[in-house]
Amino acid sequence: MRAEDNVAIVANDGGLPPGTVLPDGAPGAGLVLRDKVPQGHKLALRDIAEGEVVLRYGVPIGYALKAIPAGRWVHERLLQMPAARALEGLPIATVKPPAAEPLTGYTFEGYRNRDGSVGTRNILAITTTVQCVAGVVAQAVARIKAELLPHYPNVDDVIGLEHSYGCGVAIDAPDAVIPIRTLRNISLNPNFGGEVMVVSLGCEKLQPARLLPPGSFPITDERGELDTVCLQDDAHVGFMSMLDDIVGSARPHLARLNARRRETVPASELVVGVQCGGSDAFSGVTANPAVGFCADLLVRAGATIMFSENTEVRDAVEQLTSRAATPEVADAIIRELGWYDRYLDRGRVDRSANTTPGNKAGGLSNIAEKAMGSIIKSGSSAISHVLAPGEKLRPDQRGLVYAATPASDFICGTLQLAAGMNLHIFTTGRGTPYGLAECPVVKVATRTDLARRWHDLKDINAGRIADGEATIEETGWEMFRLLLDVASGRRKTWAEHWKLHNSLVLFNPAPVT
Repeated sequence: MRAEDNVAIVANDGGLPPGTVLPDGAPGAGLVLRDKVPQGHKLALRDIAEGEVVLRYGVPIGYALKAIPAGRWVHERLLQMPAARALEGLPIATVKPPAAEPLTGYTFEGYRNRDGSVGTRNILAITTTVQCVAGVVAQAVARIKAELLPHYPNVDDVIGLEHSYGCGVAIDAPDAVIPIRTLRNISLNPNFGGEVMVVSLGCEKLQPARLLPPGSFPITDERGELDTVCLQDDAHVGFMSMLDDIVGSARPHLARLNARRRETVPASELVVGVQCGGSDAFSGVTANPAVGFCADLLVRAGATIMFSENTEVRDAVEQLTSRAATPEVADAIIRELGWYDRYLDRGRVDRSANTTPGNKAGGLSNIAEKAMGSIIKSGSSAISHVLAPGEKLRPDQRGLVYAATPASDFICGTLQLAAGMNLHIFTTGRGTPYGLAECPVVKVATRTDLARRWHDLKDINAGRIADGEATIEETGWEMFRLLLDVASGRRKTWAEHWKLHNSLVLFNPAPVT
């Protein structure tokens, strides 16, 4: 990846056998492999002494636990992970990216909401206050889709916002604010058109008025109240009466959504969340750099792009604080990552727990190496804002935003929805059928082999970069144009086509009672 690296990864499908002579033009040309090296895994380009630093991306990803001869397979069992950078003495707002030429004239067809935000889809979302009502809401949603939705052709979908929070929790603990505001802000996501409808049980700790207090949501109910169906109300006699009540309450919301039409809006109205999952060593070579180039295009177009995943940027914290637009933004990054360090300490785990067996099988030795490939998704723009978990973007918060979330695919996606994401990019090297019902997810494969085998699950093959068939820039532009088509409803993602939707997972650092 850099001239100073003493390791390189094997790009060939199936890896390379021992005895392979590296060809002219390759790093380590003429070197003979001593081991079979799987695809995506590292080989030593020269002799590495015991205790010597191992460099990839020009940064230390570990220290050799024993001498590693040139041509040897370099895997996680040969490396000692470097210590995490301290959160003191960091460079603060020292990198000033040159002013990029604005990207004008790009538009998409979206749904303008009363609050000024724009949706890429027109969905009725039914908020739930507690897991206890999930089964009832699921059956009500099925009835609404079967009986009502055909009469409202401009409504894209009806979904229930199911989660595992709401009761049996320390609802007054300081950190309980995180899951509560997360659910509140998801209910107000731009793709739901400002229509708020709630189903509660009645006895739960998270009462509707606490979840959505007056003033926190647009009033659409003719009574001027939060439209709530409470299953424990005396009026409900039997299961069918509960379903009838929910179905009846959905009608006016569907009618208002159905009256909306797409209109031409500037690309600056996109709020794109980026994430990676099932990452491999190609993530930082192909897909994530292409996403980073696309992120820069979006910033130039005036859009908002969010990157996240605390544990996957922690080892590159100096790259974040140095790119902060202001010292205040840098301080906010340090505050959020410091809070997360303490959260992990309370659970007696550390950042090394992040890398999965699949990550390692894909060539990533540890979180230090993974972080270098992950952070490149953010591109090169200055970081303009920072969001704490569950916070929602303000209208004036545009550009590149760091939304502090755990690295879990499902929690990260949930928190980005709460922040106001209306479109999602998800890169993967090992492969995952991840999807969200609440917004379109554009899936990007890091390797051509994955894109070939999962041809009807991946929207973009960034593996063509490693194959020499496309450049990072070309793939980034392909992604940018696809985002505009998907946002306009002209294209459906494969996850939408197959209706692959993962459950929401509310991040709850507060105790469970």
